[in-house]
Amino acid sequence: MTESSPIRTTSTAIATVGGGCFWCTESVFTLVRGVDSVISGYAGGHVAYPSYEQVCGKQTGHAEVVQITFDPAALSFRDLLQIFFATHDPTTPNRQGNDVGPQYRSVIFTHSDEQKRDAETVIAELNAAGTFSAPIVTEVTAFTNFYPAEDYHQGYFRDHPHQPYCQFVIDPKVTKFRKQFATRLRE
Repeated sequence: MTESSPIRTTSTAIATVGGGCFWCTESVFTLVRGVDSVISGYAGGHVAYPSYEQVCGKQTGHAEVVQITFDPAALSFRDLLQIFFATHDPTTPNRQGNDVGPQYRSVIFTHSDEQKRDAETVIAELNAAGTFSAPIVTEVTAFTNFYPAEDYHQGYFRDHPHQPYCQFVIDPKVTKFRKQFATRLRE
């Protein structure tokens, strides 16, 4: 594994977000038109090349995240954030449903000042609109590191659709995304 760095060319951009379990977030973003790749991993902590077990131990500072490579001509960062906020609960600190711990925090690791402004603006707009019953607690912080998760985490929902966690937690999120963002689905 190698540490990833923010990359931006004329045709791709990188977003790094955490919305609880990375299996859930990855499952949604792999369906989005304009997304080139989604890699589950760990970001924001102080331990280099952490293992899943270390991250679950809650001492690494890392969050479970996905790193998304996307075409900004087809999908803006703001549009990506609309999907992100609609497919997890950004109002619960260090928790998504029964998944509890700092590794499950809602977080946006920004790769530029523009991404930081967009994230803060979208959060302010959602709070002002009363979109959620409580204030958004999503952390917005500058990107520092990303470590891909172990191979068995990549494409987990795709590879294990009948596993109970996938059926009861991930599938409803994917179904909600498909209904709410039908125009954003890959063809």
